[in-house]
Amino acid sequence: MSRKYLYYFTEGSEAFHGDMTAMKNTLGGKGAGLAEMTAAGMPVPQGFTITTDACTQYYTDGRQINEAIQKDIFEHMKGLEKITGKTFGDINNPLLVSVRSGARQSMPGMMDTILNLGLNDESVEGLAKKTNNPRFAYDSYRRFVQMFADVVMGVSKSLFEDEIDKMKAEKGVKNDIDLSAEDLKKLVVIFKKIYEDNEKKPFPQDPKEQLIEAVKAVFRSWDNPRANVYRKMNEIPYEWGTAVNVQQMAFGNSGDNSGTGVAFTRNPATGEKKLFGEYLINAQGEDVVSGVRTPSPISHLQDQMPAVYKEFTEIATKLENHFKDMQDMEFTIEDGHLFMLQTRNGKRTANAALKVACDLVDEGMIDEEEAVLRVEPHQLDALLHPQFDPEALKKAEVVGKGLAASPGAACGKVVFSAEDAKAWAGRGEKVVLVRLETSPEDIEGMQSAEGILTVRGGMTSHAAVVARGMGTCCVSGCGDITVNYDKKEFTLAGKTYKEGDYISIDGSTGNIYGEAIPTVPASISGDFGRYMGWADKVRRLKVYTNADTPRDAKQASDFGAEGIGLCRTEHMFFEGSRIKAMREMIVAETVEDRKKALAKILPYQQGDFEGLFETMGERPVTIRFLDPPLHEFLPTKEADIKDLADDLNITVQKLKEVIASLHEFNPMMGHRGCRLTVTYPEIAEMQTTAVINAAINVTKKTGKKIVPQIMIPLVGEVKELKYVKDFVVKTADELIKKAGIDMKYEVGTMIEIPRAALTAGKIAKEADFFCYGTNDLTQMTFGFSRDDAGKFLDSYYETKIYESDPFVHLDPDGVGRLVKLSATEGKAANPALHLGICGEHGGDPSSVEFCHNVGLDYVSCSPFRVPIARLAAAQAAVKEKRAKAKK
Repeated sequence: MSRKYLYYFTEGSEAFHGDMTAMKNTLGGKGAGLAEMTAAGMPVPQGFTITTDACTQYYTDGRQINEAIQKDIFEHMKGLEKITGKTFGDINNPLLVSVRSGARQSMPGMMDTILNLGLNDESVEGLAKKTNNPRFAYDSYRRFVQMFADVVMGVSKSLFEDEIDKMKAEKGVKNDIDLSAEDLKKLVVIFKKIYEDNEKKPFPQDPKEQLIEAVKAVFRSWDNPRANVYRKMNEIPYEWGTAVNVQQMAFGNSGDNSGTGVAFTRNPATGEKKLFGEYLINAQGEDVVSGVRTPSPISHLQDQMPAVYKEFTEIATKLENHFKDMQDMEFTIEDGHLFMLQTRNGKRTANAALKVACDLVDEGMIDEEEAVLRVEPHQLDALLHPQFDPEALKKAEVVGKGLAASPGAACGKVVFSAEDAKAWAGRGEKVVLVRLETSPEDIEGMQSAEGILTVRGGMTSHAAVVARGMGTCCVSGCGDITVNYDKKEFTLAGKTYKEGDYISIDGSTGNIYGEAIPTVPASISGDFGRYMGWADKVRRLKVYTNADTPRDAKQASDFGAEGIGLCRTEHMFFEGSRIKAMREMIVAETVEDRKKALAKILPYQQGDFEGLFETMGERPVTIRFLDPPLHEFLPTKEADIKDLADDLNITVQKLKEVIASLHEFNPMMGHRGCRLTVTYPEIAEMQTTAVINAAINVTKKTGKKIVPQIMIPLVGEVKELKYVKDFVVKTADELIKKAGIDMKYEVGTMIEIPRAALTAGKIAKEADFFCYGTNDLTQMTFGFSRDDAGKFLDSYYETKIYESDPFVHLDPDGVGRLVKLSATEGKAANPALHLGICGEHGGDPSSVEFCHNVGLDYVSCSPFRVPIARLAAAQAAVKEKRAKAKK
């Protein structure tokens, strides 16, 4: 049976038995929504979907649509002609269509759309006569020429916009809708000339050619730079492809009884259960999101077109009840008739996501387990970061106000381009991106910025929708701002702000401040606590934190951490007197001198550990012994070397000899980790003494049972672990015996060398626990340094060799196999072995799901990622439960 590549909207729901997941996988999100709305009898302009499989085939065929699929497209166009009573390419009664992308997962603004396709020099005249509305006909044609040139052929949009601005200036009008039919007719001629000058051929007049080229362009846009960046950010696989929807046009630009809009069944910024959206009279869809005109709130439609408003609100309620989630809808009104162009689960802020999930449970629409799946874990990040300091905010002067498009507070230096935002952020600057309006090409700059401020655009503009999805603060539509890109400055309230000046914006109020305002940590309560309670109820994985100080441990505890999975002891050595003692130890020539220096470090280490144990109580605290190579503690600049030599009372030459002796060609694979203890056992003895004495003191002080966990890093051979462990056990047992208390402790290891993973069955016999250090395990498995990989990984993403950074998202095929293999063999050899992960992957949702699936006991991550990991662990548990139930 041959594969079916096209489906009419009328076929989709029945063909997939209403299975939305299967429908989205094949028809894309937009196509699935259109099919469901059609099946429910809603007013949908009819059409058909070219499937995601056809997109995959397009790339397989060398970016060509093969003859069989082309033939199928034209057969479906004939079917659409029968449905509509119009003829594609007809002069007198032309069928015009939109060609729109529709990936499985919503990617707002990342791919391309072409409207009014099918018009040419003859049919535009026929449309004008048929509708008795020449202005509408030529407005549609000039839009089509511009969109086709931009999307299909890559002719710069600005060339056309400049001509529109010239025409408006000549006519003394402000908006596009103020241009007459004759003006638009002239623009069509100018636009076609721009096309011909750039493409060296006339604008295509054959609607069939237009259609195939448009479908190709949408398929091609799946691989455009902004889509690739968005997919990488949101972990959307390249092989999914996008569907294409070919749909009869509904015209919102046919007069004052027509319009177009975007609406949500609930407020996407706050979650309030109230219809929220905007619309424009006498406009087409791109006008609303582009920000070229300021739209009206959806509530005003009740006054302008009460019957349409009533019908729309009824449909919105039906759609939310059907999909049991907040819906994002696009609609067009043509001559007083409502048409639904899209419905999908709406993008929303973190606060709104929590409120909607909780409200849907309270309304009996979904249960708690389903609610756990309704918030994307990375969204919680937006709740956990600082807000403006209230006292400083009282003193700050509001210099302007826009729309509160995406909540949060942002303070940074002004930049005016996405490229500058990315570059400045790359060197550690905090920036606020200021634009007339954003476009999909700005995605990387938007991601790099602390906040986004636009002159144009409403609550459903590109800037607003994308910022909300990212959890980035955004203020849009501040029309009082005058931007000068050439001078890199903007003027607001009589003051000019130049590139590099500080401003602050509040995405919750829309306020703009012409100064830097300090921030304070976010406070978490209300729906967050309730929601996370549901998550904790269903998750199996425990969530620990990576913390080196009591302050970090306290922060993580406040966010729900159940222990410390990684305390990096080397981070405790860099303060004033500590670093001096550390350096004394490094330059020491005898064991006695080394022990003297270590004795100076001991009380500092012990005090730090006591602070951690007191903060965490009886929760696990895992302390990793010294890991980095010793050269990292010594200076490299001549002046610093001289100062240190004087400080240590040795000659500069002697210190330089020590530094030279520590030089390594590949220090990340050199004399570090457990290898330091094999060479200098006294280091492990000192650190064990500090850990055990701290635990004894806190046990006596608080009466709590402290069970310290000592982690030996960089083990690759069981004898290595045994050698170091023997020093630890001997030292610990003597201290505990001397203290006269009954105290347990554990000794485990990090699995971060492939050989350790491959010999896990042997190593497990000497370990109480394994903790996967996936940063090192990733770089050693891939064979490239995490510090240098950035120099070439971009090329790997561009060529699709890798789709994501393996240091951000755990590689399941290579590194993941080593984790799974070692976990299985380790448990088989030592059933009491407990397993965790403490690399950066511990806070990455997809990596957390992997850890759940391979049976680890916990993940450990930075304090601010603890809630993210808790939710990701809960979602993994719910998904596993549902998958088992289906079998």
